[in-house]
Amino acid sequence: MESVPKIEQSAEPVEVDLNAPGNFINRELSLLEFQRRVLEEAQDPGNPLLERVKFLSIVGSNLDEFYMVRVAGLRQQMDAGVVDIPADGLTPSEQVHAIRELASEIMHDMRSCWHQDLLPQLRSSGIHVVEYGDLTKRQADGLHKYFQEFVFPVLTPIAFDPGRPFPHISNLSLNLAVLIRDSAGKERFARIKVPGTLPRLVPVKTSGGNRRQHHFVWLGQLIIAHLEMLFPGMEIVEAHPFRVTRNADMVIQELEADDLLATMEEGVRQRRFGTVVRMAVNRDMSQRVREILTTNLRLNSEDIYTLEDPLGFSDLSALYRIDRYELKFPAFLPATHKANNNQAGEVDLFAAIRQQDILLHHPYDSFSPVVEFLNAAARDPNVLAIKQTLYRVGSNSPIVEALLKARENDKQVSVLVELKARFDEESNIEWARKLETAGVHVIYGLLGLKTHSKIALVVRQEGKRIRRYVHMATGNYNTVTAHLYTDLGYFTCNEDVGADATDFLNYLTGYSDKKSYRKVLVAPVSLRSGIEDLINREINHQTKGEPGHLIFKMNSLVDKQMIQLLYKASQSGVKIDLIVRGICCLRPGVPGLSENIRVISVVGRFLEHSRFYYFLNGGTEEIYLGSADLMPRNIDRRVELLFPVEEPKHIRYLRDEVMNAYLTDNVKSRSLCPDGTYERMSVGVTSDPIDTQTWLQERHRELAD
Repeated sequence: MESVPKIEQSAEPVEVDLNAPGNFINRELSLLEFQRRVLEEAQDPGNPLLERVKFLSIVGSNLDEFYMVRVAGLRQQMDAGVVDIPADGLTPSEQVHAIRELASEIMHDMRSCWHQDLLPQLRSSGIHVVEYGDLTKRQADGLHKYFQEFVFPVLTPIAFDPGRPFPHISNLSLNLAVLIRDSAGKERFARIKVPGTLPRLVPVKTSGGNRRQHHFVWLGQLIIAHLEMLFPGMEIVEAHPFRVTRNADMVIQELEADDLLATMEEGVRQRRFGTVVRMAVNRDMSQRVREILTTNLRLNSEDIYTLEDPLGFSDLSALYRIDRYELKFPAFLPATHKANNNQAGEVDLFAAIRQQDILLHHPYDSFSPVVEFLNAAARDPNVLAIKQTLYRVGSNSPIVEALLKARENDKQVSVLVELKARFDEESNIEWARKLETAGVHVIYGLLGLKTHSKIALVVRQEGKRIRRYVHMATGNYNTVTAHLYTDLGYFTCNEDVGADATDFLNYLTGYSDKKSYRKVLVAPVSLRSGIEDLINREINHQTKGEPGHLIFKMNSLVDKQMIQLLYKASQSGVKIDLIVRGICCLRPGVPGLSENIRVISVVGRFLEHSRFYYFLNGGTEEIYLGSADLMPRNIDRRVELLFPVEEPKHIRYLRDEVMNAYLTDNVKSRSLCPDGTYERMSVGVTSDPIDTQTWLQERHRELAD
């Protein structure tokens, strides 16, 4: 693979109004465009069949979260009469209208992909999701027994009449709206919640016991087929599924919360009672039933989506658990860093870090050195203290277990647990309780700020001196997602970085007005000004006749000031390559504004999660890694950390292999057009296909060998 080429300096910059709304793409519509790119992976016949089903379920889950958080926020603005106009100039109501159009198109394409493409191919592969009415008598009899034994006892039909109020419909629950007629001929309404404790796709037993044949029926259809058992003596007039999405974005008033942990626990409980922002119904639902739901859930027509079944695509994830490995991506075994290859003892790992900084690229490199780093620290009698931030650690966390073991061994252990990690609050609350019970000093973060940084500090006594070992990363201390997300981690015992780590963690646990650090950039203290200075330095190089080049990889680019500064850099002739997984509010390729900016997005097997910021700097290259995207929330309202990579071989690896792989990808890469849409790259007649993630897998196998 060739190195990233240099470019010639462009002409004099053209005067352009950098505040013009037309210079910016709406963030909500950009986020929906990302969902479309994920959907393209479900539509791509080059992906294994069950992986395509998985991508489809991911889109369903992502759209749920989009409505629960982003659309809910816009609705709140509209209801409160607050008009927070983004850089693109769209009002909340205009955004909601545009969202509905684009989201409806995506939802329609999802169902076309499922019914017209994936379902027939699943059947051809021996995986059958069948309609209840198409079951054989023997299959129906078997499901009848299943219903009587497992389903019927947990169902609760709830009537709605003048004496009984309309029932609460919980967030993301699948429900049945049932209209019945009594013996007197009067029609009545009832609601049944499809239990979330049972499989949404019910296995159907078949004769022959062929392990390559799998049959399923939707639980909702099974319940509808047995409604007479729930309403004995009544005539079933009609029954239809419906699904609601509620506002689930919790706003914690920390100034009024004496106990943040208790407040978060209550917030998690209340999430299911948020305002309804979306209701999905099927096409067969009568107008009368629809009006009952619309009136009692206080919805307007824009909140209702009429869709083909299934109403919740996230339920399809169950199919991925089928043991049909030939229908999935080939198994991938990460490479293990040589520091862990032999004895994997604490002396080996600490000695390896003392010898040189260690760069890990997950999931291509194993996450085991990170776990071993903390386990070694917990065992080592020379380790005095461990300090760490935890954002999303997941369940059954070996990271937390290592910290608990360290406390058992009388180490000083301080951990900042971010309780406000959206949708991971319950897990983090549980771990916080367990750590506190063990005597770990647990901190819940700074007032008004979410701590998103990823850092672990081990303080070790070595002879007559104290040495600090630091691990910093772009991703979470989560052993599960480390196999699924692309992230970069860095071990060092550099004295300046160690001193910065101490100052940074003391800033989190104590009181500090520190404005600058030796090596790292910290939000909200110095990250904005630091990145701005580095971009301006690149502009200065370009104006002096030295080629300027920026390569930024991140999850999202939203911040208006940063976008405007990138526009200025482009106008000065700086070449800018942006690798943005999700939201990008910058318009590339606009004459006089951004013709030197290219934006690509890579969507593949692994979730792109790593962030890096490359500055050519007149040939003295600098690269920063870290947890921060260029969004106002990351720069101004979160505690974030960017750290430099200084080892020359690591700079070469990131520049010549990682960045070059992304920038030459012609398989999984999409290019952002000035109008906000994306075009998929194509393999030229004379070009070889380059899939970044596949190439990096193969490259790390070579390095391991």
